[in-house]
Amino acid sequence: MPLPDELHVIKWLSQYGALPKAQVVKLLNKPPGTAEKILRGLKRDLEISDTGGGYYLGIDPLSRPDQRIVLAVWVLIQFIDSVDPMAHYPATYPAQIAFLKGNTTYEIVVIYENEGRLLKLLQPEEDLKYIIVLPRSSMAASLRLPKAPCLFATVDYNGQEEPTVTFYTEAIADETI
Repeated sequence: MPLPDELHVIKWLSQYGALPKAQVVKLLNKPPGTAEKILRGLKRDLEISDTGGGYYLGIDPLSRPDQRIVLAVWVLIQFIDSVDPMAHYPATYPAQIAFLKGNTTYEIVVIYENEGRLLKLLQPEEDLKYIIVLPRSSMAASLRLPKAPCLFATVDYNGQEEPTVTFYTEAIADETI
């Protein structure tokens, strides 16, 4: 019977698809040595596999990562200390991931260039906030935002394996609305 941390990894890779190994280690929220031991055990038991030359982990060695999910998970990791391992899950399109923090649900929505129209598909509810991930912060000024609190984020790799996630408030979009 797999241990709780092992079950978490299996659940995450089942619902999100292949993820970079660095993300899975961060999602476990354990010391790196402990996380590595958990992953080695799962590989030994053939529960997970390396994919993408060992950069990614997946349930199936042929699984391919969804880059929107990968970006959304980097944003989720910024909140991992205050989010239960089982309190995040795939969201309804166009959002990628939803998570619970306190009594509030957050949905992470990754928008690429010229995709602002996707925000019209969001269904704001009470106690729901959006984190909109953009390629660059200046895009926020041209977006029509849903009638819900929004936070913006950018994910910048700068040639590193682990990117820098920067958050911006809704005020950067208010200038043109």
